[in-house]
Amino acid sequence: MISLPPSERDLHAYVDHQLPESDRRQLDLWLATHPEVAAQVHAWRKDAQQLRAALGERLQQPANPGLDPALLRQRLKHQSRRHLATAAALLLAVSIGGFSGWQARQATMASTLLPMADAMQAYRLFAQNQIMPADYHVQDSGDMQTWLDRYFTRAHRLPDLSPAGFNPVSARLLSTDQGAAAMVLYENQQGRRISFYIRPPGPRNYLLPRGSRSADGLQAEYWSSPGYNYAMVSPVDASTTHMLKQTMRF
Repeated sequence: MISLPPSERDLHAYVDHQLPESDRRQLDLWLATHPEVAAQVHAWRKDAQQLRAALGERLQQPANPGLDPALLRQRLKHQSRRHLATAAALLLAVSIGGFSGWQARQATMASTLLPMADAMQAYRLFAQNQIMPADYHVQDSGDMQTWLDRYFTRAHRLPDLSPAGFNPVSARLLSTDQGAAAMVLYENQQGRRISFYIRPPGPRNYLLPRGSRSADGLQAEYWSSPGYNYAMVSPVDASTTHMLKQTMRF
């Protein structure tokens, strides 16, 4: 449990969503009465979003402790936030190399041609890994919805797949050409995974009709509402596809 006033470590944990929900609520109330500290926390959160934008969908390398956002902020806290984002981007460019850059470019080009290609790419990068790097690990389904509501207002509620044995377990924030996105990972007791993906339709408000498509062993069911595009992605499987179509009323 944190103590007030919070330490810098507590504030970094707050920005990185590492605090228990009770501590987060306590710190929310405290920040509401300390606008100067709240402004600093807001700046740190903006730094984290810039880092995620730089990382994007190219995190195909093993976890590197040197790229932890909190450590980068501590090392570069005397430099401007713009320098921080630039340094992180350059470091990624050197470490990941030209091949990954070309792969990211191909994925971006594909996303402009096929509906919700970015949702399927996110599933390949994260859901098919044994351990998904996550920005949030669920405690219960209500907590996951609260976490998602912080970033996507007036969006559809998370689909309830519990009758089929799937429950949300973790989530990750992502960056796309259209804006910030998120992938929520569902899992059943057998370890099978389904992802819920949400992002804005972009500056041209490109909304999608209800539809589905498959590619490379994955099936995507996609649709839109005012303000957001959505997709449910899973391995191609007749029973899973039927369950999703019934749940999403396709």
